[in-house]
Amino acid sequence: MMMLRTAFGGMISNLIGRIVPPPRDHDGGMILGAVSYLDCIVFCIFLAPQLIWNVGLVPTIKCLLEALPFVLFKLPMQFIYERWLISCDKRPPFVRNASPFEDFVIRCVRYAFANIPPNIGRVFFSKQVALPFLRFRMLRHGYLRSPVHWRERNTPAFRGIWVMKDPLETPDFVLYYAHGGGFSMGSAYFYLEFLLTWLSVLSSSGFENPAIFALDYTLVPDASYPTQIQETIEGYRYVLKVARDPAIVCVSGDSAGATLILSLLLHLSCKDPRAKRYGVGLPMPGQAVLISPWTTLVSPRHTNTTSDYLDAEQLSRYGRQFSGSKISWSDPLVSPGCCHDATWWRRASPSNGIFIAYGEEEVFAPEIHDLVARLTQAGLRVASEVEPGGIHAWPVASLFLSTAREKRLKGVNDLTTEIRKRLYGCDAAKTVKA
Repeated sequence: MMMLRTAFGGMISNLIGRIVPPPRDHDGGMILGAVSYLDCIVFCIFLAPQLIWNVGLVPTIKCLLEALPFVLFKLPMQFIYERWLISCDKRPPFVRNASPFEDFVIRCVRYAFANIPPNIGRVFFSKQVALPFLRFRMLRHGYLRSPVHWRERNTPAFRGIWVMKDPLETPDFVLYYAHGGGFSMGSAYFYLEFLLTWLSVLSSSGFENPAIFALDYTLVPDASYPTQIQETIEGYRYVLKVARDPAIVCVSGDSAGATLILSLLLHLSCKDPRAKRYGVGLPMPGQAVLISPWTTLVSPRHTNTTSDYLDAEQLSRYGRQFSGSKISWSDPLVSPGCCHDATWWRRASPSNGIFIAYGEEEVFAPEIHDLVARLTQAGLRVASEVEPGGIHAWPVASLFLSTAREKRLKGVNDLTTEIRKRLYGCDAAKTVKA
């Protein structure tokens, strides 16, 4: 009873949220507080009209009705049973260390990934929902406007968002980021708070004028491969033009976005005539930092775990949709994990190598582990960090779900430290502390 009272007390505290805005971050950055239940309610308020407008009233109601048995019965029963009615050693690895809020949201995401159609999921992450939600979060934390400069970049060849500390000066470091979402969902706008936070950490770590370009590539089924890789290459071409020096460019991404980044590296270094027309003459970036890359689009080693929110069956479906009907899903240019050519990987490796962060419990873990081993055997400068009991793309998810500032920033702090180590050869870097 005491444990339940403590948990519900924490939920009420989260629901109320902060009344007094937190202190401002140094270096002109912006790091907002943890997401509360109030934020979740406001997010749903922004989401509802967009679902009705983009999906339709009847399909939206149908989806809600289908979710009711899970929300009313299965979710609370599993939540209470696995958190408080069984011994700690029998709980899923993620649940053992997760807060009630983290656990609750991940259970909802797990259901949504496996059961909600991607055309509905796409609305969740769209600009029309994510941007006003970010504005609300900023206002709740005392920001009438963003202290960090950001602007959209829309061309016929690619789209995205520039996030810059000082737009009037040449950046001394550029992060080129591709978002995740199974190629069917996600947007640069949904990741904007994460990227604004990362820019603040980069600035605090010692960079004078860091910048981030977040690619907003075309989603499936609007287009399939090679549209997304063409956009990725054109975005990279523009980043190189702004950076002026490829050595200060770090290509990055999570999940499906990390797949595009690996594919970008293989395309830039490919001698196959099929890919020669893409990215001809472009130099390799200085380094690559990846979060939970979807290395192999379709694999029998993708199996569901009790902790992760990804669903292996859905992943297989999304992977085949992305490759389309004209390209095999096992083509290395589409599915980088299928590349077993050590010479090709050596050509594709950035000058300062590749770093990969992933969770021990995620569906992609076996394939990521194999790729790291293969690249290591090929002589590449590659390193990885495995989060014990961790789930998919946790450095991104924890920023929104974790309460403690140190835990929320751990992922971006670790990635930033790795970036500076590879760029400057130093053993450590200053990071934003709790």
